[in-house]
Amino acid sequence: MQQIAVLSGKGGTGKTSISAAFACLNKKSVIVDCDVDASNMHLVLSPRVKEQGDFNCGNFAVVDQSKCIKCGKCRQLCRFNAITEDFIIDKISCEGCGVCVWNCPSDAIRFEKDMSGKWFVSDTKFGTLVHANLGIGRENSGKLVSYVRTKAKEISKQNNIDTIIIDGPPGIGCPVIASVTGVDKVLIVTEPSLSALHDLKRILELIKNFKVKTFVCVNKYDLNKNITDEIKNLCLKEKCNFAGKIAFNTSFVKAVSLGKTVVEGFDNNLTANLEKIWHNVKRG
Repeated sequence: MQQIAVLSGKGGTGKTSISAAFACLNKKSVIVDCDVDASNMHLVLSPRVKEQGDFNCGNFAVVDQSKCIKCGKCRQLCRFNAITEDFIIDKISCEGCGVCVWNCPSDAIRFEKDMSGKWFVSDTKFGTLVHANLGIGRENSGKLVSYVRTKAKEISKQNNIDTIIIDGPPGIGCPVIASVTGVDKVLIVTEPSLSALHDLKRILELIKNFKVKTFVCVNKYDLNKNITDEIKNLCLKEKCNFAGKIAFNTSFVKAVSLGKTVVEGFDNNLTANLEKIWHNVKRG
């Protein structure tokens, strides 16, 4: 089994479109959308949900009013000011630390599981898609990413599928770390802008800690060829592989608007270029 994560230092570089194109080119893969805060792979792959479930992570406190003696100790101890004067706990403010539960003299406060999001296993024309949605204002996106990745590995083993394509979230935070942990290869999709170059440096610094084979490709490279050259020089300096570059192409927008991948008959030259990049990453 080969796990390949597609990442980007910033959003909007074309990471998801390229990940979906790879899924189409590879014919048989398990695809994982690890951007659980703002998943959008489903917009391109048109999945048919066949399995779903709740993701419970963390706890929130609830006051049993029949037992509460209104002593106020919980309000004194709560550093998040989550308990009102009427001894009702604000679920949004509650951090689930447990100090009120442990110190209530009348055992009037209990913990309940926090339903943080939902996960899905779906069929697509290019393979199984495992994806999830984190609830609004919920935390633990890294744990939800780890959960969907575990599901994807189980499906891959059960069906003897040797490639898992991971569409990771942008940035360098906890969900990115959960997306890249244990993978075989990483492709970073960037673009020729100063902000993208800055964020590329940050994510390369992060990936070093995982000692994983790293590739870089530049989308819309022809918008600023000088920065594209800087990116290629950075790859040489950081000893990572330059997988290729993609010219600005309106086919990306057309494909998304039609709910298709960009390699489904829009531009033969673009398709050939993406095939080359995919070959460089998968065989490299």
